[in-house]
Amino acid sequence: MPRRTATMLASTLILIALLCAGVLIKVPYSEMSPGPTVNTLGDVEGDPVLRITGHKTYKTSGNLNMTTVRVTGADYSMNLVEAVSGWLGHDSVVVPHDTLYPDGKTEEQSTQENAEEFSQSQESAKVAALKELNIPVTSYVVVSSVVKGSPSQGKLHAGDIIENVDGTAVRKPEDVAKLVTQHKPGQDVDFTVIPAKTAAAAEKAGKKPEGTEKVTLTTVKAPEGDRAIVGIQAGTDHTFPFDIDIKLADVGGPSAGLMFSLGILDKLTPGQLTGGKFIAGTGTIDDAGKVGPIGGITMKLVGAREAGARYFLTPDDNCEAAAADTPDGLTLIRVKTIDDARKSLDKLRAGDTAGLPSCSAG
Repeated sequence: MPRRTATMLASTLILIALLCAGVLIKVPYSEMSPGPTVNTLGDVEGDPVLRITGHKTYKTSGNLNMTTVRVTGADYSMNLVEAVSGWLGHDSVVVPHDTLYPDGKTEEQSTQENAEEFSQSQESAKVAALKELNIPVTSYVVVSSVVKGSPSQGKLHAGDIIENVDGTAVRKPEDVAKLVTQHKPGQDVDFTVIPAKTAAAAEKAGKKPEGTEKVTLTTVKAPEGDRAIVGIQAGTDHTFPFDIDIKLADVGGPSAGLMFSLGILDKLTPGQLTGGKFIAGTGTIDDAGKVGPIGGITMKLVGAREAGARYFLTPDDNCEAAAADTPDGLTLIRVKTIDDARKSLDKLRAGDTAGLPSCSAG
């Protein structure tokens, strides 16, 4: 066999062997890529994403698209070839598996956590939007969850409204822990609550919840440290003056909060917030309307531009990373609060693009 032919054959065999090895070798990485975008002003499978009843709504136009990121599953093991391809590609990001699934978290656990965050983000989006419009929202401190085997199990229930602890009124969820930890483990603490069933019935009837019960619990020592606990997680629940239903399946996490709140604003106010333009964005939002950072910003930018967006509402804390890798044709708009976003959309609608707060790469 001629030497040149033998060399080419050997090289080909080595290449095949390396490719096979690359496919067989598993690496502890996961991949993030652009996910679908959804217009919060539009419909999904024939149903509106935002449905408001019991209050006057107005016609909308254009797009206020929330953005998502696709990730490989917790049980999926990337091979070396996939990892290298992801590293070299522009439309995906390869990250350590533990970044997406820390502490051995399963895909089912991650999905459940994302669903809970998504539900909470919807509530905060409603509250933030109504507060921006000076529409009153009634808030309550409630039992969010009860730890199995704790002193609270069977005595307190998720959805119970916490009126006071030891006679001291609670205004914020953190007040509950502060009052409980004033005790030593083994001491009793008194909760005055409106049971979840009573609260739910009142809400359904459009009435203020009434009818308290006193529950006495014996504190125990926390698993870490010497502080006293009763085994509950306190949170906030709200009663809205009319119905706002957000319908969107197969999406998790808190990052759609800002875009949901802007969609609600647009439907509840005359005129058209977008001016008919295609705007996308991302960001968590709290009850006060503060916009927080999210993960996967570069992938969301790519997904938004591919969907047709020309402007992207970007959380302040994500601005530097977004500006460093912005797709052509996409203008970033920096936002810190829902009010920032609203004012920027007013400027955009008026054609004042020079006045828009921008992102810089640092």
